[in-house]
Amino acid sequence: MSDAMHMAPERGADDARRPLALVTGAGRSAGIAASVVLDLGRAGWDVAFTYWTPYDARMEWGTDPEAPSALRKRLGGLGARALAVEADLSDPAAPAELFDTVERGLGGVTALVLAHAESVDSGLLDTTVDSFDRHFAVNARATWLLIREYGLRFRGAHGSGRIVSLTSDHTAGNLPYGASKGAVDRITLAAARELAHLGVTANAVNPGPTDTGWMTEEHKADMVGLTPLGRIGVPQDSANLITFLCSQAGGWVNGQLLHSNGGLQ
Repeated sequence: MSDAMHMAPERGADDARRPLALVTGAGRSAGIAASVVLDLGRAGWDVAFTYWTPYDARMEWGTDPEAPSALRKRLGGLGARALAVEADLSDPAAPAELFDTVERGLGGVTALVLAHAESVDSGLLDTTVDSFDRHFAVNARATWLLIREYGLRFRGAHGSGRIVSLTSDHTAGNLPYGASKGAVDRITLAAARELAHLGVTANAVNPGPTDTGWMTEEHKADMVGLTPLGRIGVPQDSANLITFLCSQAGGWVNGQLLHSNGGLQ
């Protein structure tokens, strides 16, 4: 895999009894994906996850270089096997290579959680072609290719497979991100129909504005004012729903676009 570093799995005592989840985009300790990884570990899953340091390096929050190893250690403490893979999902070859790596390290994937994103603010008039193409390569094309690999390789029991993608309805001022996330919705909902023969469910989750370190205090105050529950979303809110959707109890929820945003208006 291009510029990828694969870390050996941590092994827990209950390896044979734990299903495997693959979670993308877990490069920051403060991010939604990291909370999802840990929540799945607590719920009895082994977890492979991806990160991509060059993306964080060009964003205002910067890199969190210790995050992948810290996440692996925390998963090990939960009795889970863990595998961290640095993956450039703008590369169309990366999804197949990622699945190859995960299958070699931990086995077949039961749940695929798509929490990676390219998100750089720009509007209709100032978005560049390069930025537009990069957003669609990472957010839309990689989502399709990852789901395709999952569908081609899934060998789990009928009814056990899960796909959950993270989406957004933000458009104005963040056009390429919002437009590409609209494509994510459609790709995910298509999977609910096209992978039905495998007994795989597929749902998209819109978490709304979530406090992962990118919001100003003014922005937080605005969001609190628009949310009936009177607080900002936190990563664990999304993790709670995603873990449920991946569970046996969540198996009747399928083909849905779910808003987990506290009633944001």
